[in-house]
Amino acid sequence: MKKFIVLGSLSLFLMNCNKKSETTAPIAETDSLEDTTSAVIDTLGAKSYCYLAVTGKDSVFVSIDDNLGTVTGKMFYKNHEKDSSKGDLVGFKSGDTLKLTYEFASEGMISKRDIYFLQKEGNLMLGIGNQKDENGQMKYADEKKIAYDKGQKLEIADCNLVSKALK
Repeated sequence: MKKFIVLGSLSLFLMNCNKKSETTAPIAETDSLEDTTSAVIDTLGAKSYCYLAVTGKDSVFVSIDDNLGTVTGKMFYKNHEKDSSKGDLVGFKSGDTLKLTYEFASEGMISKRDIYFLQKEGNLMLGIGNQKDENGQMKYADEKKIAYDKGQKLEIADCNLVSKALK
């Protein structure tokens, strides 16, 4: 019996000696002051764009805020020898087309009309088409017959310049 106890103890001793020592990797402490938000890109917030077109002495200024397809903004037609108009844009984005309603003041009256823009290569192309009066608002008679290649081309512009004109 003594032999079994000695052999058992010796076996346990040898097994413990042959066991490899396990080391744990040190835990790296992070600095709580590190800026981890710098790589975050906001894809959900409203995107603002500004556009300008000049034809002779006439100008058009447009400011657009696109919030996930819901579009709001302001537009100012500054005409040289005719009455100018200034107002708000409200609508939505459908594919590459902005389908907006322009509510504006001109000649002492408040008016509404549909105005569509095609977004192409960073610019806006104004849609030209026949319009009809529906309950005091001018709407396109047939959306399929709107021509964007014949409309005015508004180019991307500095928002500071456009904002000054829209005030």
